[in-house]
Amino acid sequence: MPRPATLPTLDWKAVFESGLDYTAWLAAAESAEQRDKLEAQRAALALDPQAAGFMAALPRPVHVVAIAEDWCGDVVRHAPVLQRLAETGPNLKVRYLSREQHPDVFARFLTNGGEAIPKFIFLSDRFVECGNWGPMPESCRELIARGKACGDVAAARKKVSARYEQDTACREVVAELLRLVDIAASREP
Repeated sequence: MPRPATLPTLDWKAVFESGLDYTAWLAAAESAEQRDKLEAQRAALALDPQAAGFMAALPRPVHVVAIAEDWCGDVVRHAPVLQRLAETGPNLKVRYLSREQHPDVFARFLTNGGEAIPKFIFLSDRFVECGNWGPMPESCRELIARGKACGDVAAARKKVSARYEQDTACREVVAELLRLVDIAASREP
């Protein structure tokens, strides 16, 4: 049996360092309207005390490469959540980049074969890949997959929108991101 193709090794530290911090990324936004939405979403998000405490006590640095572009609705909803976590935990370092900046990186993180953003790649303090998230919470990705399977993606998107409206505090996203932060900060298996 033939062996599967092996992807080339990435220099995650170089990829991370090629990205922009949140302030620079926002300043480079294509749309002032989208930039305002991103900032409003970030400013409105309050983390619960348990999440804030976890982030404040993060024992080791965790690096996140965020593939995100301001025109995308899911980016507007989810990038501010990641940023709020980074603001709460000084050991969470995030850099934002576009799909075009590193197409070889983005190609590794397609969603069901499609280009969907945001994609957040979690790296340890040694820049070892530990997990990824995106473009939306798991339950919403499942809805979209079911919509594709039955030929009614429009109905699935309506259900996703309804979930977003019900979870204005982005609790599901926060929980999923915290799980990945915890994995990347692990000191033992």
